[in-house]
Amino acid sequence: MALSPLQQVIIGRIQRSGPISFADYMQMALYEPEYGYYVSGPAKMGWEGDYYTSTDVSSFFAYCMGQQLLQMWDALGQPSPFVVVEQGSGRGKLAHGIRLWAEQHAPTLRAALNYHTEDIRAGQNALAQNVLSPSVILSNELIDAFPVHIVQLYKKKLYEVYVDIQSDGRLYEVLDDPFSHEIACYLDSYKIPWQTFPDGWRAEINLDALHWLARSAQAIGHHGFLLTIDYGDKARALYTPARINGTLACYFQHQFSDAPLIRPGKQDITAHVNFSALLSEGRRQGLHLHTFTTQRLWLTQMGISEELERVRARDFAVIDMDRASNRGQIALLQWYNLRQGVMALTDPAGMGNFKVLILKR
Repeated sequence: MALSPLQQVIIGRIQRSGPISFADYMQMALYEPEYGYYVSGPAKMGWEGDYYTSTDVSSFFAYCMGQQLLQMWDALGQPSPFVVVEQGSGRGKLAHGIRLWAEQHAPTLRAALNYHTEDIRAGQNALAQNVLSPSVILSNELIDAFPVHIVQLYKKKLYEVYVDIQSDGRLYEVLDDPFSHEIACYLDSYKIPWQTFPDGWRAEINLDALHWLARSAQAIGHHGFLLTIDYGDKARALYTPARINGTLACYFQHQFSDAPLIRPGKQDITAHVNFSALLSEGRRQGLHLHTFTTQRLWLTQMGISEELERVRARDFAVIDMDRASNRGQIALLQWYNLRQGVMALTDPAGMGNFKVLILKR
């Protein structure tokens, strides 16, 4: 079996130092220089890649984010420059959409806006090179891509999952004591009754999310906002007996897989976000809760339905006047596609159930 360069790097590390935590494996699979999923080759997001985000689904997402930034700018006293840092910006579609919206709908905001993007290739260290003090730090589906530790319940005891190599060179999982006290006590800190859960129950622990939030809070300074959108939930809803296998998922060419040890560097690996952890760390860092809601409700509050109707009246009047004509039929198809995108963003069984967290100082 021919090994990829990244597989050779991973195996070499295990041979030198012994089994590695799943978090270390995930760090290498996603971020290893030259070979990791997010740092090798072209961006993997979008319809032609392995996964897509809200910005790929509809331009209305950028419209709503622009509305939110306008509200934040007003709340901060309309500073100039108004420094916004977007982490995990990928190809920059959200940044482009926000700038375009501001030019058309909020020119005074656009004049003050100083918008910076940091690619996910930087991982949780995306703020490291940013020398400005941002008024807003925002991210969309960033935290789910941070490496996670995995714990598993076995005979009423909690173990951590490590990655080792078999004699034939294949990677496999082994259980051992948790790497740190922080991991061992993580579930207890959120009052999760894991001792009552079925044998084999697994859960992900994202310590990097806490470190990221602490650095972000420090970067904001005395006044500002932190906005992050992702899939996940509060701890009590996330860590349940029903999720016996946890939430870890892999994506390759839009196909789901539950086999993270195959194709390292070639597939996305992700896990749901524990928003209780972000809220707790935010409080420790002196941030206050501004908003915690679903993407569906947040988009509604930002006026997505009203904007959809305005666009319908402005750009698709031909549907009402001359539906049977070629122009009318083309416009009707375009309108259906536009509306379908908004429906996908707000679908309570899908993206509409993503969580929106806004913290402020």
